[in-house]
Amino acid sequence: MNGAQSLVSTLVGHGVDVCFANPGTSEMHFLAALGDPRMRGVLCLFEGVCTGAADGYYRMADKPAATLLHLGPGLANGLANIHNARRASSGMVNVVGEHATKHLKYDAPLTSDIEGLARPLSHWVRRGGSAETIAWDTAAAVAKASEHPGQIATLILPGDTAWQDAGAAVAPPPAPRTRKAPDPERIAQVAKVLRSGEPTMLILANKACRVEPLELAGKVSAGTGCRLASQFFTNRIERGAGRVPLERIPYSVAPALKFLQGTRHIVTLETKEPVAFFSYPGLPSLLKEPGTQVHALSEPDEDSTLALQMLIDELGLGNAQAAYQPPAEAVMPSGKLDPISIAHALCAGIPENGIVIDESLTSGRESMSYTLGARPHDMINNLGGSIGYSPPVATGAALACPDRRTICLVGDGSAMYTIQALWTQAREQLPVTTVVFANNTYNILKAEYSNMGAGDAPSEAALTMIDIDRPTIDWLSMGKAMGVPGVQVDTAEGLAKALLDANGEAGPRLIEVKLY
Repeated sequence: MNGAQSLVSTLVGHGVDVCFANPGTSEMHFLAALGDPRMRGVLCLFEGVCTGAADGYYRMADKPAATLLHLGPGLANGLANIHNARRASSGMVNVVGEHATKHLKYDAPLTSDIEGLARPLSHWVRRGGSAETIAWDTAAAVAKASEHPGQIATLILPGDTAWQDAGAAVAPPPAPRTRKAPDPERIAQVAKVLRSGEPTMLILANKACRVEPLELAGKVSAGTGCRLASQFFTNRIERGAGRVPLERIPYSVAPALKFLQGTRHIVTLETKEPVAFFSYPGLPSLLKEPGTQVHALSEPDEDSTLALQMLIDELGLGNAQAAYQPPAEAVMPSGKLDPISIAHALCAGIPENGIVIDESLTSGRESMSYTLGARPHDMINNLGGSIGYSPPVATGAALACPDRRTICLVGDGSAMYTIQALWTQAREQLPVTTVVFANNTYNILKAEYSNMGAGDAPSEAALTMIDIDRPTIDWLSMGKAMGVPGVQVDTAEGLAKALLDANGEAGPRLIEVKLY
């Protein structure tokens, strides 16, 4: 067994059986080792698709995937979506090839400081020293990536460690995956706050947004009158009709301040107090009112489900009945596309147990608030803010859950960052519907231009840096070129029909939504 085979054997032995790869010359032995039938290798045509797909895979599978990247430039190409994954508490194991050790002293063209590139966005970085240590290094990387919250582990492997004999090295057994218990004194303090009757809001994130903890949070709300909310962006919420709903803190500062007005206590579960996405002239960064107290019920590395159960026991609310989201009114949308008609189309088109990846930005920011009553589904957002996350994340989510339809909502500007994901979806025949909202501009930046005080409206010169209509992108041709059939719609009924038609297909589909 050589070092590359030791790597793959250890990965699958520790539960990592998917690798999103964009290999190069230094990774050829690793590429050969991916022939292990226990490992599924998935080719991506850009490293940002590899890392984004690993993010989406983790969010739905609750375990890390691996990526295989080519030297420092390959890692650099994947960093934007590693940033998004880190912010979303997604675990992944990045395997980065390196020149053979004896070759490094010659400073060949692709030589770079891989550790320097990896450290700012990785929780764990290690350079493999020899083929004999790869099994242990790999096991350590998987253990780190599998922690709660998920961690980014980056393992740098020089080429000679791949082709050399690994001997009889055996990796340690997989580490148990446990979550820390919260402090009982902290639970008792939060219970005291809830008994006070002062206006209180519970803000849930990460694993606290799954059905079981939501049910518990619903009991707390029913018994104490507190509000239940989420940050505007969350890594995964199990939502829809029949589930305990969460209010969504608005994105823009003024509506967010109004939303939180009068709240005297904020109780957080696996998150922090809400802050503005950007700093705006004359507006605060913290969205709470002065004097509002913040209490952590469960820290990001703790078991929020256990924390909520402990809180219910402390409050004596075991028999409380949570309130559930009623189904959305069955409205068959028609006419012009606007936030309400888009929401109606989505409610009609989101299938039972679907997965919705939302990067619709301007087009869908308001619409998604009206889809709470759609059929039960999971919704995934981008916590890191680096655009171009949704097509890769949808790819990974669909590979993790091939029996569920994934709907990717993305603006045309964002989609162009990682459009290569369509090719991987076609090759793997993944059940993904990509909905591109095509307004031929970075419309969100027009609003931010005014919000930032740069002027009432962008100048002609500024518009040339915002509009993307010269030339207009042909999305149907783009999809066809990558093997994904598509349809163009410009009405609400057309969007609803296209979504329903796509739900009946086995592989990927593209819907271009023309916005005028």
